[in-house]
Amino acid sequence: MVELLAPAGSLEKLEYALAYGADAVYIGGAGFSLRATASNLGLQEIKTASKMVKEAGKKLYVALNIFAHQADMGELKTFLEELSVVRPDALIIADAGVFKLAKDTCKGIDLHISTQANVTNLEAAKFWAEAGAKRITLARELTLEEIKKISTGAGVETEVFVHGAMCLSYSGRCWLSHHLAGRDANRGDCAQSCRWDYALVEEKRPDEALRIFEDGRGSYILSSKDLCLAEEIPLLIEAGVSSLKIEGRMKSTHYVATVTKVYREIIDANRQLTIENRQSKKWLEELAKISHRQYTKGFIDGNGSNLQVDGHTSYIKTAEFLGSVEERTSRGSNVKVKNRLLAGDELEVLSPAGDNKKAKACFYDEYGNLLTEAHANSFVFFKESWPVRSLLRRGVAWDPEDRR
Repeated sequence: MVELLAPAGSLEKLEYALAYGADAVYIGGAGFSLRATASNLGLQEIKTASKMVKEAGKKLYVALNIFAHQADMGELKTFLEELSVVRPDALIIADAGVFKLAKDTCKGIDLHISTQANVTNLEAAKFWAEAGAKRITLARELTLEEIKKISTGAGVETEVFVHGAMCLSYSGRCWLSHHLAGRDANRGDCAQSCRWDYALVEEKRPDEALRIFEDGRGSYILSSKDLCLAEEIPLLIEAGVSSLKIEGRMKSTHYVATVTKVYREIIDANRQLTIENRQSKKWLEELAKISHRQYTKGFIDGNGSNLQVDGHTSYIKTAEFLGSVEERTSRGSNVKVKNRLLAGDELEVLSPAGDNKKAKACFYDEYGNLLTEAHANSFVFFKESWPVRSLLRRGVAWDPEDRR
């Protein structure tokens, strides 16, 4: 049975990932994962996360996937000793030295190999399996046939990224951020330099930058599209992949909830052999609602030529996240507002289970007074009774040509 693995950049996002259908979640260990600017969890938060996940009957993985320098090793060893007491289900590791240290320190905890380790062939997978790895997150640059060969021949679980941000450097191993901004992507501090606007400089005219025209905003020659393999899930399951992974520890709760729910439904439909074209279209429309760059299938078909963003690199979406249901009371639903909410707004309510609901915004303050608008970080009451952690959103104008 294939696993759905969702990101959890905070305890709140972890709750949403579990509620919306994740079988397992992965978090960043503070200081030692490749998302230094995410809300990585300290030891006490990891303890809380472990308790939450175990109570839900799910699994917790901790990412320690930096490429460690010698100066990191002492503090890292102390952190591993602390994790050996907490006992998450697995540690996600890229560096061979960190792997050895974790193997010696955290006996009985599964070790997963990060996509940063660039496993692109069967022999590399066998190497890590013989070293003691329980699972390998394969490089994003593999075709379906390569994924199948490794998954069926390595004698170890395989994991594949199916949704989220891509990097034009090989599996994210990039020096550009360090070179331009002094921030080392391989130690978790990427400045996302590939998303910047660039120009050419001719040798004999060093002071004259030549724009590379794509559109009025500039050219983004290093910026990649976002990965979306929603339509390929049945093939990946058939190929023997053990875990389908969603990228996004720095993304919003709206992103985590929406993407997790879509892939949960796809996996469940595949089990029941009821996938239909209209469902596939429904799922793609749902994934268009979250903030994203243009989508690509990456290298799955062996092509890998549809990666570069067409024109501007800004995010696109077909829905705006407005608020979340924090509790249900005798009065209805208590909603925490995330963006400006106006009376009369046509709302869509996304819930952990079931189809999306439609509603017209009619809300009150704590004293029962009817309101005409509400702003971020305030609380309002709706008379409708929606499940806790349901999300409210409204549609936004969108050009379908943006989703090339």
